[in-house]
Amino acid sequence: MIAALDPKFTWYVARAAGLTTWLLCAMAIVWGLVLSTKLIRRRGLPAWLLDLHTFLGTLSVFFCAIHLGALALDGYTEWGWSELFVPMASTWKPGATAWGIVAFYLLVAVQVTSMLRRRIPKRIWHTIHLTSFALFAAGTVHGVTAGTDWTNRAVTYGSVGVGAMVIGLAVIRFTAKRRHPRARRVPGAVSPGGPLERRTPRRTSDSSIYSIGASAD
Repeated sequence: MIAALDPKFTWYVARAAGLTTWLLCAMAIVWGLVLSTKLIRRRGLPAWLLDLHTFLGTLSVFFCAIHLGALALDGYTEWGWSELFVPMASTWKPGATAWGIVAFYLLVAVQVTSMLRRRIPKRIWHTIHLTSFALFAAGTVHGVTAGTDWTNRAVTYGSVGVGAMVIGLAVIRFTAKRRHPRARRVPGAVSPGGPLERRTPRRTSDSSIYSIGASAD
């Protein structure tokens, strides 16, 4: 019935969902970097703000599913399941499509390992979580080379602005980490002010462990 009203309806849905997925991934990375770079103080923030990073990532998976489902149902273009999930299987812009498939698998890997955060080694989680930057890059290349909306000035300027935010915050995050490496405790060492006191671990919100670029130590 919907196709009878507008044969391109599912095509429009796929395009809108694709752009929304890219934006949600970018915002999840931006918010994770804002928290991990300590540009804002996490102490005193409402719990929902600390959980926003995780929520944005989960929501991006939902819209990515809509993007893929709309393409599979679309009658305006021809998409089979192999074209949607196997790189270079599509006859329509195979390279551009392959970038999107790579981005999809990276998105799934990041979100699944985030859900299993407490059941897998922290270094493995951290390494996979850092592929969020590769996910963002692959998704951007896919959108620019395969999308039909990137010629729109609003989309172009908006994507450039968001990309600049991601790159700028990433530079701040990793340069700060190199300038201030975590000091290692020497067994039997004495603090400058007197005997070394036993410190109780600081409680942090569960959501804060999902911040992009968090320390792996």
